[in-house]
Amino acid sequence: MPDRTAIRTAVVTGAARGIGRAIAARLVSEGVRVVVNDLDESVVGETASAIGAVPIAGDAASAEGVDLLVAAALGEFQEEGGIDLFVANAGITSGVGLEASDDDWARLLEVNVMAQVRAARRLVPLWLESGGGRLVLTASAAGLLTMLGDLPYSVTKHGSVALAEWLAATYRHRGVIVQAVCPLGVDTRILEEAGPLKDLLTRDGTLSPEDVAEAVWQGLQGESVHILPHPSVRQYYAGRAADPDAWLGGMNKIQQRLERAST
Repeated sequence: MPDRTAIRTAVVTGAARGIGRAIAARLVSEGVRVVVNDLDESVVGETASAIGAVPIAGDAASAEGVDLLVAAALGEFQEEGGIDLFVANAGITSGVGLEASDDDWARLLEVNVMAQVRAARRLVPLWLESGGGRLVLTASAAGLLTMLGDLPYSVTKHGSVALAEWLAATYRHRGVIVQAVCPLGVDTRILEEAGPLKDLLTRDGTLSPEDVAEAVWQGLQGESVHILPHPSVRQYYAGRAADPDAWLGGMNKIQQRLERAST
C-alpha cells in the first residue's frame, strides 16, 4: 500500500484567491505539483503563473464540471500516477436567515456540499483501487458550532463537516483520509462582507489565508478529521457538546446584542 502521507500531486478548487490560493502556494512550496481551479479563467491563470501551479478553469460544483476537472487533472498527473490530494475549497455565503429563498438554498447546497460530494464520488473509488488518497474539505467553524445571520451557510457547513466525518468513518481503514478545515475569522472577502458579524468572527483573532494554509499543511502530516486553525474552536466545540442548551443560550444572547446594535 502506498504511503498515505506522501503527497506528490494535488488539486485545489476555489484557488484563484484567498484560502485556496494560499493552500495551493503552500503545497507548491513543498514540492507538490498542484492544479488550481476556479471559475474565472484569467484570474486562475494569473494565480497559477504567480505560484507555479497548473491552471484548470471551470465549475467545480456541477457533476459535469467535477468530472471534467478530475479527468483533466488525471491527465496532467499521468506520470505521477494520479491525484494524491484533492482540496475542495470552493465555498460561498448567502448573508440571510430564514428568509433565504429556494434559489439561495440551491446555490449554497450546490457549492458548499454537493461539489464536495461529487468530488468524493469521483475520487474515492480511484483511491480504493490504488491504495489510498486524501480529501480535504474546507468547511468552517460554523460547521462545528453555529453561524448567526446566515442560515444556509451554517447548515451547509454542518453538512460539509458531516460529510468529512462519514467518509472518514467509512474509508479510513482502506487508505482514504478525509479531513475538514474549520477556521473562524480569516482575512478574506467573506469576512469583509460579514457586516455586524465581523466582530464576533474576529473575537479570537483574525488569521491570514497563509496562516490557514500552514494549519492545513500541518494537518496533512496526520489524519485528524478536524483541522482547526483557531485553537479556541476545540474548546468551544467541547463546551457545545457538553451542554448544547447552554451553548445555544449564549448564542442567543449574542443574537440579541446584534439586534440591539442594528436598531
